[in-house]
Amino acid sequence: MTAVPAAKAPKTAISPTRAENYPEWYQQVIRGADMAEMSGVRGCMVIKPWGNGIWELIKADLDRRFKETGHENAYFPIFIPLSLLQKEADHVEGFAKEMAVVTHHRLVNRDGKLVPDGELEEPMVVRPTSETIIGEAFARWVKSYRDLPLLINQWANVVRWEMRTRLFLRTAEFLWQEGHTAHASEGEAREETMKMLNVYVDFYRDVMALPCIPGEKTPGERFPGAVNTYTFEAMMQDGKALQAGTSHYLGQNFSKAANISFQNKSGEMEFAHTTSWGVSTRLIGGLVMGHSDDDGLRLPPAIAPQQVVIVPILRDEAEATRIMLYCEQVASQLRGQNYLGQPVRVKIDSRDLPGPDKRWQWIRKGVPLILEIGPRDVEGGNVALTRRLDLAARKAILPAAQLAATVADELKACHETLYRQAEALLEQRTRRDIRTVEDFKAYFGDGGENSFNNGQGFVRAPFCGDEDAVAGMLKDMGVTIRCIPFDQPAALGSCVLTGKPAKYEAVFARAY
Repeated sequence: MTAVPAAKAPKTAISPTRAENYPEWYQQVIRGADMAEMSGVRGCMVIKPWGNGIWELIKADLDRRFKETGHENAYFPIFIPLSLLQKEADHVEGFAKEMAVVTHHRLVNRDGKLVPDGELEEPMVVRPTSETIIGEAFARWVKSYRDLPLLINQWANVVRWEMRTRLFLRTAEFLWQEGHTAHASEGEAREETMKMLNVYVDFYRDVMALPCIPGEKTPGERFPGAVNTYTFEAMMQDGKALQAGTSHYLGQNFSKAANISFQNKSGEMEFAHTTSWGVSTRLIGGLVMGHSDDDGLRLPPAIAPQQVVIVPILRDEAEATRIMLYCEQVASQLRGQNYLGQPVRVKIDSRDLPGPDKRWQWIRKGVPLILEIGPRDVEGGNVALTRRLDLAARKAILPAAQLAATVADELKACHETLYRQAEALLEQRTRRDIRTVEDFKAYFGDGGENSFNNGQGFVRAPFCGDEDAVAGMLKDMGVTIRCIPFDQPAALGSCVLTGKPAKYEAVFARAY
């Protein structure tokens, strides 16, 4: 009997594949796209031009949305005096183990070695977040109800001394924005908190092509010092959750600590109601894990630094001038079109490298549309189109004029396809039928460290609200309560973990 040879695994640009080793696959997608690398500084990354280009587009879109809702940008010091932090002990406790502290202000050379000198009168903390330093400024700026609302945003870096780091997801230093606002009433502040959460959710869907579950954090998962914390939780391809961003109603807790008080219309003094909200370069980590495949990154067109890349096929010096001239003409036609109100971003890759090598580099970088142009294309007035989302298909040979006329539609279709795929994953990996603690434990199991299904997915189930009673059980499974989703079922029944009457439906998951 003749043995049947085993089928060869399909060749991929990224190794290992997601199924073989998901954490390593994630790192290799970032490396293959040349987005970032770990630096010589422990726990800190270098964001390379392609990764930074993605962040710049994320930042520009969000910044526009913030300004359209009345916010202004400011910048505050990176150093926070320890005495300021001590005014907000509850808030600080949540970050204390991650704080970097500066105790000296210079170095001196002693016996050929640089050593710290000039001890500070008061230690300075490198900001892990800026509520304290911004609150101190707000206390100076706010005197009357006429000064409110005060709507401020800051684009900055922060430092949280993480022990286990991973590019974009968790690093000692990362980039983010943090919005901070002060209001005359609780109602206005709560409205602001929800407004900014909705700004994030809309951005996540309309720009990053990712669905999410918006909801409220349970008391045990709130931001330190907040009255309410709201979140939007995303599903990664391995079934784990990613907290993509948060918005906090801080009540008067921070304003009392910082003395942000104002004279109301009746002439009486009141403390302001404050909010804070933020997202970070963690969005890029979610982008990688939410959309990428075994050939590398896949980018929604709105945040692709280049939306179309043209690869000239130059086999003969005699043809080079004619081909390059044609490439410039095609690029000019494409740049004359608009996508989301901006000219289409087009790059001609004229590097002295073989065409197939360049094509695969751009595939790994996630460019939505890649055009190859050789002598025959010039003669026929055509382009050879590769759609990043459809690598299994043959290259489409299209008239250049036809592509120019339809390029915005092509980019829109890329976004819609990415969103539909991510939405289908969220639905497939969300369980709503688990109603007993035995089924809950059986579903999550213990997983495998590198397993593609290590996270399993989301469980939406009734919960009694007693976090203390279930804390040990969830910790043993590595599961957390991600949020109380806004879309609650009409009937609840009994808590999946304790059997007590349920207060609400909660989302349970392993998370990054």
